Amino acid sequence: QVQLVESGGGLVQAGGSLSLSCTASGFALDTHAVAWFRQAPGKEREGISYIDSRSVSTYYRESVKGRFAISRDNAKNMVYLQMNNLKPEDTAVYYCAARTWPTVEVSENDYDYWGQGTQVTVSS
Repeated sequence: QVQLVESGGGLVQAGGSLSLSCTASGFALDTHAVAWFRQAPGKEREGISYIDSRSVSTYYRESVKGRFAISRDNAKNMVYLQMNNLKPEDTAVYYCAARTWPTVEVSENDYDYWGQGTQVTVSS
């Protein structure tokens, strides 16, 4: 019954914004680091943003710095990814994932719980 569910994906024009949400059920997110990953067609899955359990530390892939912002609301058992100034190269399936431990690691292999993904498509 441990579950993560993403929402908020969709089709937007370049320069637009989307806000993704990740909702956990079956466990409390407040002791887990969470990350957002994405996978574009024909490419490997890559980590784009990470946040520790208390929002003390955040990390971003260089290509999204200044455009994306990760945040969390542990009282709601949710994590968010605000995406601004979207580019066509941001088109991908976006996944949230939670780690067993509260501190961030960058490898997807360190994350134990995964959502099903939500599609983000950015048109030019």
